[in-house]
Amino acid sequence: MNKRMSRLGAVALVVLGVALVVPQASPRSMVFGGLLVAAGAALAWRQVRDGQFVDRYRRALDHLGSDVAEERLDGLRLLEEIATDSARTRPLVDDTVADFLRERSPWPTEEQPSAERRDVEAALALLTRWPTVGLDLSHVDLRGAELGKLELAGAVLRRSNLTGARLLGTCLDGCVLDASELRDADLRGASLRNASLRVACLEGADLRAADLTDADLRGADMRAVNLDKAALTGARVNRGTLWPPDFTPARVSASLFSD
Repeated sequence: MNKRMSRLGAVALVVLGVALVVPQASPRSMVFGGLLVAAGAALAWRQVRDGQFVDRYRRALDHLGSDVAEERLDGLRLLEEIATDSARTRPLVDDTVADFLRERSPWPTEEQPSAERRDVEAALALLTRWPTVGLDLSHVDLRGAELGKLELAGAVLRRSNLTGARLLGTCLDGCVLDASELRDADLRGASLRNASLRVACLEGADLRAADLTDADLRGADMRAVNLDKAALTGARVNRGTLWPPDFTPARVSASLFSD
């Protein structure tokens, strides 16, 4: 893991340096623009040289690669401080934490989840604490995760394991959940408008009052334990879409698009 985090750090440090160099001011003329760029670059590189941002990021990566749980938690705290101090570092921090989750809690895996998952829980909490566009949590084992009532619109969770996850009232509009595992997940009142759930497994999930308007359900296992009052208007299905034995989609919506 240390080697991969180091490789990530080498690339990320360049990205961070560029983010710091680019000034946020909007000059009214090319002359003043050039002066501001030069001044901004000088100040930014002075910050890099002094280690105000880059050194903290490097230390965070070192902590994340540790075999000690408390040190990994320290690394996550450092990353949160970096993102809080400078909004421009948010994409870098999000990518770093997501990569950390794929290292610490990968899916698929033959191993059972470790009893010591404080760092995984802390990383997930960090990513979901603030609204993030295009959050990528693909190939992550999130079994039993507490994600209720969060704003996760547009997130990518392709081939992730959300078995037993609590997603009560969560906004998942436009999410990519293709080939994800959502067995026994609590999706009551969740919004999945325009979400892609192709070949996803929702067997045993609770979808009461869930909004699946215009969702892509082709090849999805929809043998949910409860689809009462679920909105399926405009959802796309095909012959591979599986429904509960006693469930008739037409009873819920006459507007399913069948391929």
